[in-house]
Amino acid sequence: MFQENPQDAQTTDVVEMPSTSGREAVKIMLVGTPQGVVNIIHTLYRRGFAEVTEWSPPLPTAIPGEVMRVLVRHLVLD
Repeated sequence: MFQENPQDAQTTDVVEMPSTSGREAVKIMLVGTPQGVVNIIHTLYRRGFAEVTEWSPPLPTAIPGEVMRVLVRHLVLD
């Protein structure tokens, strides 16, 4: 019998439906150890890429000790 994984509910924070209003949601994902992912997020912040708070909370992956964090950017389609 199929049972919903409670952790799957966390991913709904970063899933968006395709837009029909001339905008596209592009998702940037970081996957690695929690400390490694945080280090990259802080490096990208220092380079002006994104605010630290724009990234999703850490989401668990299928690999123990690994997390994923997602940033969504919206682009105007030509």
